Amino acid sequence: MLVTVRHPPEPIRLARPDVHEPTGKGVPGMGDGEKTALSMFLQAQRASVLAIIEGLDVTALTTAVLPSGWTPLGLVEHLGYAERHWFQEIVIGSADPVAWPDDDHAPLTTPRPPSVVLNFYQAQCERSDAVLAATPLSAPVRGRHPGQLGHEVTDLRRVVLHMIEETARHAGHLDVVRELLDGKTGLGPR
Repeated sequence: MLVTVRHPPEPIRLARPDVHEPTGKGVPGMGDGEKTALSMFLQAQRASVLAIIEGLDVTALTTAVLPSGWTPLGLVEHLGYAERHWFQEIVIGSADPVAWPDDDHAPLTTPRPPSVVLNFYQAQCERSDAVLAATPLSAPVRGRHPGQLGHEVTDLRRVVLHMIEETARHAGHLDVVRELLDGKTGLGPR
């Protein structure tokens, strides 16, 4: 089922448009070729997520287009939670609580406005970058993710690889939904 959404004249604009323009240098201060490369690829996927949703209005950001019921904004919030979970709860072993309840919405949707979700996502990415910059790739994780993935992701290197994988997968989901919403394709830095 194709959902058609009418867009008002004022679409959402990112507070920091430079966030989705990767420099090709990774996070400053990495000093390690492998770490810089991993950081660069993670930043590119994050930038793709933000570029794909840029220009969508609130209605489009909060509309479930596919039968599974997720929304573009809900998926971005999920990615913020994923950054928080993997880099804070798993790598360093703890994370500060979020400012809202975790159970106030259906999975991959959100009752929060775009500005709150985008600020949350960007803040979590910045925190992840700080953990990545300060921690050796071979450092064992302090927390444990449940299930098989927890057995596979045992150090920072594997956390970064997993986040590249997860962010790229969801960027692809967003790509498809953006095309269904307004026909735009090929958005993002790559």
